[in-house]
Amino acid sequence: MPGLKEIRKRIASVKSTKQITKAMKMVSAAKFRKAQARIIEMRPYADKMHAVLTGLARTVESGHPLLEVRPRRKVEVIVLTSDKGLCGAFNTNIMKASLKLIKNIQAEGVEVSITAIGKKATDLFRRRGQAARRSWTGISGRISYMNAKEIAADIIENYTNELFDEVVLVYNEFKSALVQKVSVVRLLPLAPVDGHAEQGAAQEEAADFLYEPSQQAIFDQLLPKNLEIQFFRALLESQASEEAARMTSMENATKAADDMIGSLTLQYNKARQAAITKELMDIVGGVEALKQ
Repeated sequence: MPGLKEIRKRIASVKSTKQITKAMKMVSAAKFRKAQARIIEMRPYADKMHAVLTGLARTVESGHPLLEVRPRRKVEVIVLTSDKGLCGAFNTNIMKASLKLIKNIQAEGVEVSITAIGKKATDLFRRRGQAARRSWTGISGRISYMNAKEIAADIIENYTNELFDEVVLVYNEFKSALVQKVSVVRLLPLAPVDGHAEQGAAQEEAADFLYEPSQQAIFDQLLPKNLEIQFFRALLESQASEEAARMTSMENATKAADDMIGSLTLQYNKARQAAITKELMDIVGGVEALKQ
């Protein structure tokens, strides 16, 4: 059984850890509120832009490189994680989903290349001996539109040069402070509108449009812009999900520290009581020996 001094040291150590986790929870809570506000403001714009473009894509008079559907010879998988840990299963879920997706694509006889966003994704594929084609780190917590623009420019350039034939993004979609959902989204070629009702509405809306200067010129400007917007949205979704997961993880760690402190305090009191009882018995035994 541990001695009183050892138990006291363990209690002090757990109390120090509790202070750290409690502080991290408060910091994550502040960051989460800001990230949540940004993604809530961003979603309507990103959804509407994507819906309009997917509807208009059916009426475009001539082809556009980003709309071109080619045989799947090579697929680019973009994996979006965080740079830091201590956020529960946030990164683990992304990694599992990414590895499963890559395995399924390769099982179809299709080559896979990887873009890793975040230190955790970069380290994962480096450890597996599957180096990423491109990697971005240092974005977490400092997301700007320029980050999305830089990533989109790289993807557009390589897609139009036919380095790969399809682009798939794996990221955590923010649902609530307690729920983050792993989403797998095909970015290129531009996916059609889901559902017959939405499809019909998009076609009807597109039919009423007048294009100035031209339909093709509008697509040349808006399609790259749409990809930037979708990347920016994914970065914001991931940031909100990361802070929510870290806030929850640190709250659970703080509660676990409280439970451990209670358990160690009980153990300390029992050990102290046993030591006092032993000393009393030694004194009583000594007195009885003197009487004899």
